[in-house]
Amino acid sequence: MSHLHIPDGVLPVWLWLAGWALTAALVWLASRKLTTTDARRSVPLIGVVSALVLVAMSSEIVPLAYHINLTVLAGVLLGPWAGVISAFIVVLALALLGHGGITVVGLNALVIATEMALGWALVRGGARVIRRAKLGRVAAAATVLTLALTTTMVVGIVALGGTAAMSRETGALDPETLQFNNPFTGGVLSIGLLAGGEHADAADAAGETAGSAGAADAEPTLAVGRFAAVVYTLGPLGWLLEALVTGAIVGYIGRVRPSLLFGGADWRPRLPGDEHGRR
Repeated sequence: MSHLHIPDGVLPVWLWLAGWALTAALVWLASRKLTTTDARRSVPLIGVVSALVLVAMSSEIVPLAYHINLTVLAGVLLGPWAGVISAFIVVLALALLGHGGITVVGLNALVIATEMALGWALVRGGARVIRRAKLGRVAAAATVLTLALTTTMVVGIVALGGTAAMSRETGALDPETLQFNNPFTGGVLSIGLLAGGEHADAADAAGETAGSAGAADAEPTLAVGRFAAVVYTLGPLGWLLEALVTGAIVGYIGRVRPSLLFGGADWRPRLPGDEHGRR
């Protein structure tokens, strides 16, 4: 729930302009921070991690109407400043593929960059006090906490955007009763990378059937309280799934190649058995 699939013309101008302005300032500051030789060497890693996040965020788990983000993992690998660059690249590519409008790129970049920076900080802090064998658990806990906080951030942004922005694909969840229907009638995984995204498909279908019975299949417009209830009902299931994935990957990297963790930062966790002999 960290990516706003809102088309152009929905959010008020002041809101998306503020998002673009803050994002432009952050990207400029990040580019200034990443002018050293060591930072330039991380460019290939930024490209690879951005591509991984892009593919993950384009793949929907249909029963939950949720997609894996891998933003905490990206933050751990890239660090906060390179994470800003990666976040902007990812959301701009998604917008060009139809996942949300161009106007919301700034807000999306802020949310995703926040996830990367917060996840990086939480895992880094946890790595100071635990052993390498438990690093995966720290990453899993950091993922749940990070996504919970940024989901609240998204709900706040949507609330500022007004009623028109409060539509949400709910998958198998009935937004009126907050109960799940048969979760497998539409399949388990939907790839929307080149098809314009799952939300674009829903919008197209709604446009084609306007004024007919098929219009009932369009995404519902919800009140603020109901929108938040839907998000916080679907969210924890997705957070848990992402925590398991992120924890497993970070734990594995911590065992076999700890020097890859916290890339883009000049701090390294003091993990026993580091391949470079740090104690």
